[in-house]
Amino acid sequence: MQGSSCFILSLLLFSPIVSSLSSALSDEEASVIAIAEGQFSTLPENGDLPDDFEFNVDVKVECPNPRLRRAYIALQAWKNAIHSDPSNFTGNWEGPDVCSYNGVFCATALDDPNTTVVAGVDLNHADIAGYLPVELGLLKDVALLHLNSNRFCGIVPKSLSKLALLHELDISNNRFVGPFPKSVLSMPRLKYLDIRFNNFEGELPPRLFDKDLDALFVNNNWFNSYIPENLGKSPVSVVVFANNKFKGCIPSTIGNMTNTLDEIIFLKNELSGCLPSEIGQLRNTTVVDVSFNSFSGILPRTFSGLEKVEFLDLSHNMLTGFVSDAVCQLPSLSNFSFAYNYFNGEGKPCVPNSRKDIAVDDTSNCLPDRPKQKSQKECNPVVSKPVDCSKAKCGASKPSHKESPAGRSKPSKPQPKPSPNPPKSTQPKPNPPPVVKPQPPKSAPHPPPAAKPQPPKLSPHPPPVAKPQPPNTPPVTMPSPVVHSPPPPVSSPPPPIFSPPPPPVVHSPPPPIYSPPPPVLHSPPLVVHSPPPVVHSPPPPTYFPPQPVVHSPPPPPRDYSPPLPVSSPPPPPPPYQDVVLPPTIGAVYASPPPPIFPGY
Repeated sequence: MQGSSCFILSLLLFSPIVSSLSSALSDEEASVIAIAEGQFSTLPENGDLPDDFEFNVDVKVECPNPRLRRAYIALQAWKNAIHSDPSNFTGNWEGPDVCSYNGVFCATALDDPNTTVVAGVDLNHADIAGYLPVELGLLKDVALLHLNSNRFCGIVPKSLSKLALLHELDISNNRFVGPFPKSVLSMPRLKYLDIRFNNFEGELPPRLFDKDLDALFVNNNWFNSYIPENLGKSPVSVVVFANNKFKGCIPSTIGNMTNTLDEIIFLKNELSGCLPSEIGQLRNTTVVDVSFNSFSGILPRTFSGLEKVEFLDLSHNMLTGFVSDAVCQLPSLSNFSFAYNYFNGEGKPCVPNSRKDIAVDDTSNCLPDRPKQKSQKECNPVVSKPVDCSKAKCGASKPSHKESPAGRSKPSKPQPKPSPNPPKSTQPKPNPPPVVKPQPPKSAPHPPPAAKPQPPKLSPHPPPVAKPQPPNTPPVTMPSPVVHSPPPPVSSPPPPIFSPPPPPVVHSPPPPIYSPPPPVLHSPPLVVHSPPPVVHSPPPPTYFPPQPVVHSPPPPPRDYSPPLPVSSPPPPPPPYQDVVLPPTIGAVYASPPPPIFPGY
């Protein structure tokens, strides 16, 4: 052991040689050297955080209390994990006074009024490149972590599960990869989760919808699973699945969200089947968007129960049948698009321009005596073979069960095999051929009805554009159109937004976005170094709502459903009462996340 210590000391004396010999060191030796040199990122990336790790780090500075010492270790490790900081945002992350670091603010501890702790970190729009070190799990007093619009990459460390007080987590518009970050499932106080505009993939864990979340944004990733059946257990007010590759049907449990759900968006996925009639139970929901999918069948009559819906988008699907007066005359409806479907009838109130208080788009359907419709040749293959939604079944597990009966029919036919017991060896051999031969003719008639989804190949409407990835580009400002309907009531005024003159009329209207109000707290606000944009609030749009100022990539091409912002009612205030917490708001659709304003 003495030899090893001498070896380490000699390396410290000859520091130029350390880099050339670092590959020959063990992990333990490298860790000791790093601590001795004052480097705090000593744990392997994506590794575990030992419970006693903070006590094994030799900090060379004096901190006011053990909790700030722990935060100092975490922030210094984070600084060492930063590869690029073009604006030198973390330039003052030096010394023991962590409360003076840019983007870091402190407050009185919840359990000790005489102790100051790091209550939040806000690095929004700092354009920092790097990764999240394991040591971030030492920030156990943090109530919010805002990393919107940076270039952090890699996997979200599982040590974040130790952040038991975390109330808001916003890691949107970065370059994170891997499966859904399951560390968030162990955060008991988490209310706001925003992971959009990253490269997460795979499945959404069902446990996510058992959490007491208020807002959930998973849009613009690469998730490709079924939406979990327990979706209806979630108490969220806003949930956005847009621009992924989710498949299967919308779970029927969605009807259980009637008391809390305000906005739900399924835009641009690979969902199919019939729209569940339970959607009609969402009497308090204001935004429902199922556009750019492959839904079929008729529009459920229960949609007349969407009493408060303001924005309803059914466009770019394979829906058929009649659009009833009851849907078009919903009391709060202001924007309704059922364009690019196969509807062959509509009530008089559904005809565009028949009412001044509602924007309707019926383009590219099979409606007689209406302009800009599909040809009869395009309509016949779909309209002549309507889908019976009363018999249709769907779900994550149900498709496999549909195939299993075919497999189970085989054992049902071999049942004659046990009946002739005497010659067991001879009869089973001749029996399978006759059993297998009759099956193809029996299964042959079933594929034709199942082949109904084939008409999408004949559909002339433009296919959905590939999911945009958020590049680093200068800010752009989206225009907003003229409004003909009064703004919907909100609990607090939304952040103002500058908007240029109205754009050309487009037919897929999105809803407005309302950022949650800042919490009222009793201590003076701490300065946050991510300044908010100065804006003013426009009224809600008729066709397109105002698009917030974007600090990263420009919006995608205008050839598919336009970018839509989403509103989220304010979640419960964070646990800290002595600090003003920076906020997180967000647009939802095809553009990158908007700027984040102080006061969530």
